[in-house]
Amino acid sequence: MEKKQVFLTRTLHNFALKELKKRYKIEIHSGKIPISKTKLQVKIQNVEGLICFPYDKIDRNLIDNAKNLKVISTYSVGFDHIDIEYAKIKKIRVGHTPEVLTNATADLAISLMLDILRRVSEGDRIIRSGKWLKIYGAYDYVGTDPQGKTLGIFGLGRIGSTLAKRAKSFDMKIIYHSRNPVSKNKEKKLGVKYVSFKKLITQSDIISIHVPHTKETNQLFNMKIFKKMKKTAILINTARGKIINEKDLIIALNKKIIGGAGLDVYELEPINKKHPLTKFENVILAPHVGSSTKETRKKMAEITIKNLNLGINGKKPIYSVGY
Repeated sequence: MEKKQVFLTRTLHNFALKELKKRYKIEIHSGKIPISKTKLQVKIQNVEGLICFPYDKIDRNLIDNAKNLKVISTYSVGFDHIDIEYAKIKKIRVGHTPEVLTNATADLAISLMLDILRRVSEGDRIIRSGKWLKIYGAYDYVGTDPQGKTLGIFGLGRIGSTLAKRAKSFDMKIIYHSRNPVSKNKEKKLGVKYVSFKKLITQSDIISIHVPHTKETNQLFNMKIFKKMKKTAILINTARGKIINEKDLIIALNKKIIGGAGLDVYELEPINKKHPLTKFENVILAPHVGSSTKETRKKMAEITIKNLNLGINGKKPIYSVGY
């Protein structure tokens, strides 16, 4: 029996490729990342399985072009790059990789927060550029303690809840806003308090974003919101770049409307060294590596393959979206 065809928009771990090759006839894109839409349209015409990444736009036109496609398995927790509703209409299974990257992403959010508060990366730059010329005194190069500060978590899902657990050990006051409040029992266990979105943005010393990118959250954090935040407030984003209006953020930082930002995601990726956000000492930038630990990436690959195997055989993926 002829093997089913699977296309990967980028390579995966060797163990994952070895398993795929046993079952399927696979092709891996090896050129410029991300693969161009034109090339992807050609490559998926006859495949039954597609493994993609969060920067691959899988829209209606691409789906229409893939006549035999049975499953889209994305190597990511987010799936806003895929037209889920249209895939559902076409009876195409869609799998993603939540849960496994929860700890890694929450840890990065904490890392960005502490880095800004204690000015770690700034100090690293001072030393590397030869500007550490004296031993700092009582008022020189001071940071800020996390203890006693109010952390506002926007979205208390898996990652937001894990962040709350981490922040609790720093003796922070933790408030949150989600579409729906969690149970009182979970609030007590996590040590969090539900507040309105207005209170979240006005009362928080640090705001950490943990919601998906949707029509409702698109560009939600804009100048109107920044002006309501504390002038010392720090904004952390390890979710999706388009939740923040970057132009407004840059203006807010320039005018000292807010105190700083720690970002792992951006409106357009990758950003380069000339990007305006690179000019601020009170901004910490990470290159979209929220899930980037050896352990997490390996687990993501395992789930991606399992989702593909199930979907290509007409079964529901372990972590399924839509159909």
